[in-house]
Amino acid sequence: MRIAFMGTPAFAVPSLAELIAAGHEVAAVYSQPPRPKGRGQTLTPSPVHVFAESMGLPVFTPESLRAPDAVETFRSLDLDAAAVVAYGQILTREVLEAPRLGCFNLHGSLLPRWRGAAPIQRAIMAGDRQTGVQIMRMSEGLDEGPILLSEVMDIRGDDTAASLSERMSHVGAALWPRALAAIERGAGVEVPQSGEPTYAKKITPAEARIDWSRPATEVDCHIRGLSPFPGAWFSGPDGTRIKALMSRVEDGGGPCGQALDDTLLIACGTGAVRLTRVQREGRGAQGAEDFLRGYPLAAGTVLA
Repeated sequence: MRIAFMGTPAFAVPSLAELIAAGHEVAAVYSQPPRPKGRGQTLTPSPVHVFAESMGLPVFTPESLRAPDAVETFRSLDLDAAAVVAYGQILTREVLEAPRLGCFNLHGSLLPRWRGAAPIQRAIMAGDRQTGVQIMRMSEGLDEGPILLSEVMDIRGDDTAASLSERMSHVGAALWPRALAAIERGAGVEVPQSGEPTYAKKITPAEARIDWSRPATEVDCHIRGLSPFPGAWFSGPDGTRIKALMSRVEDGGGPCGQALDDTLLIACGTGAVRLTRVQREGRGAQGAEDFLRGYPLAAGTVLA
């Protein structure tokens, strides 16, 4: 089919690669505009933008797809369908209705659980044991459209947002050829969502701070769900901000936030977490042993 692909982060790249490999004509790729990045604040194109250009595909980066000229350009592509993966813009009815067969989205949860911007992080943070990837027909409501294909996935006890996202990106990409083939021949079965929806709100900086008074299982999920970005954090005894990037639950007890040994076993409301990968402000990420060589935290130290 003649399609447009709409996506921005690295999570979306495997889907674009799969659609190209399946032989679809990708008439255009839409991605968020280049953004300032790094210390020099250099304008940097998105991962999808970079990959699309490497494949010789035309890339469009409108600041808003609501603008009349952007909508008209999209209409003029004469598309059969649009495949959307973490594009980052809300699509209006005009855009949704422009392709002959409609617009379809790959979402990283089992809808209607975790509609919204951060489904992968929220699933881990909530302690969910399962999640999945789904291809749905897009509607004007937030992730409210009917489901065409699903793949259920386990959330492992050592999953971070990064590791789960990487796995989901490839499992989800593999759904696209099957979904579009069914849509093309009019055989796609669209199942309405059922159940009480939950919403995966965008992660705010304020909620990234670790609350040591929570149970260790919740602190562990909080840490892994926010790793590597934006990173759950705490303050050292000198006020230094430290990100916790990996942890595991262990036995132990004491005042909340107190180091129970010299190797980053930290007491929580109930139980304790062992921090295994951390990052001091202004430094790179390190394993616990390397980190403690330069920033020792002895038993009895209280973290905020």
